[in-house]
Amino acid sequence: MRVIVTGQVGMDKKAYLAGVAAQADRIGDAIDVYHVGDQMYAEAPDLSPGRILDLPLSRLTSLRRAVFRDIINDSAGHENVMVNTHATFRWRHGLFSAFDFDQVEAFKPDLFVCLVDNIEVVHHRLHRDYEIDATLKDCMVWREEEILATELLSKAVRGSRFYILSRGRHIPTTRTLHRLVCDPGARKVYPSFPMSHVVDMPGVLAEIDAFRDRLAERFITFDPGDVDEKLLLERAIEAARVGDEFIEAGGELAGAGEGEPDAGAFVRPFKVSVREVLDIAGDIDGQIYMRDFRLIDQSDMIVSFIPELPGGLPGLSSGVERELHHAFEHTKEVYIVWKPKRTPSPFITETATQVFSTVDEAMSYFERKGMVGQGSLFEQ
Repeated sequence: MRVIVTGQVGMDKKAYLAGVAAQADRIGDAIDVYHVGDQMYAEAPDLSPGRILDLPLSRLTSLRRAVFRDIINDSAGHENVMVNTHATFRWRHGLFSAFDFDQVEAFKPDLFVCLVDNIEVVHHRLHRDYEIDATLKDCMVWREEEILATELLSKAVRGSRFYILSRGRHIPTTRTLHRLVCDPGARKVYPSFPMSHVVDMPGVLAEIDAFRDRLAERFITFDPGDVDEKLLLERAIEAARVGDEFIEAGGELAGAGEGEPDAGAFVRPFKVSVREVLDIAGDIDGQIYMRDFRLIDQSDMIVSFIPELPGGLPGLSSGVERELHHAFEHTKEVYIVWKPKRTPSPFITETATQVFSTVDEAMSYFERKGMVGQGSLFEQ
């Protein structure tokens, strides 16, 4: 499998991909990783760290072409190869492409993956590592551009596939990318569950997290909770009500590989401007709407967990209902774990492939049908 991994500056993809390669190595899979940026610096020893994007575009292009030519030649015949690069740059030169189509085509990629992360963390890494003045809004726009450019590039390369993948916050996604590279035929699942309106219900959250864990153990999962900017927005709205100018973020180990901590995942606590978060309220909602539907589209099936809330009410949010309807309309398999004692409505049962009463029941069904991942990739 030959893979091109993109993502805006501030993703720290190098540490993440090292975790993917280390995870693969532990079970005997070899993935060779090439970092275009590192090799460009090696080709230009006169450059100061972090200043490569300040070069004239002509020199930047010639450096990139020389490096990509070397990667094409060096990776010939290798079984699994990942190239860490970008699709676009939004820098002092404005917006410009970060690839040459003739060389991308010559590399013969099977897969394009655009890596994403919570925007406040990306913004923090960007300003920590580079001398640049960019707002949260700038970073949101850049992420959309990077996703779109990567998808268009994939569509132009016949036979390739495109995926949006988060670095991961609940379950490390290093194993997700490992599976995409080394077992691309495995079932791909979108876990669906209520989010914002159960945030103050620890018992329900524990049930949901256990459900997510079970799916991630045996499937390739694209988890919508791996980017949780809606919670950031809600915190900013509450801070604005009491007159606070900043909220704290970071301070968590997000997206680290199992047994191989991703050095780029841990971000020490930092301050985020409440005003800047409120400025991107519309972008947060719009991108959640777009991204979650895209994650469903790139999956084979949706598995939705509907918890029972206090008072016996079904934990069926409007977002979950819309996800189920979108999956059904796009001919995906629709599976529902319905925990409430109340009987689900026909709008649930008539669009579901199968309804289960417990996660154990669902997993047993998937096992019997031969749908779960097998082998060492799914026994880690």
